[in-house]
Amino acid sequence: MGRILMKTKLGVAIAAGAIAATQSGAQGELFRALPHDMRDLGELRWQYRPVLLFAPSSDDPTYMRQMALFDAARAALAERDIVVLSDTEPKAASYLRQGFQPGGFRLVLVGKDGGVKLEQTEVLPPDALFAVIDRMPMRQREMTD
Repeated sequence: MGRILMKTKLGVAIAAGAIAATQSGAQGELFRALPHDMRDLGELRWQYRPVLLFAPSSDDPTYMRQMALFDAARAALAERDIVVLSDTEPKAASYLRQGFQPGGFRLVLVGKDGGVKLEQTEVLPPDALFAVIDRMPMRQREMTD
């Protein structure tokens, strides 16, 4: 999906729907649905930096803005080994949702080591996310290799 110019709420909704439609559980996919039965992020440890997105629904305006920003920054997300995992079904009560108890929109950055590095309840510009990641010692080593 190329860069999309968002001019209306409908445009944002269409983009978010297209992103959600491309989500799958396959390894290597940048955008994925967070499996409801996933108890932890162990399978991603040391390989990816998961960004968990919790929202009340897939048409939540904050979630749609965040996904549109992330979609526009796909290359930079991939360069930093980020995988975006979305949980937009509060009624399913996934294990990770129960652990983080988001209440509404919540973004959680988890490092490759499995530790929570950042929690945010508002839209986070990709550059701000990248600044946090790029200061991490592991990322510093990756940039010099």
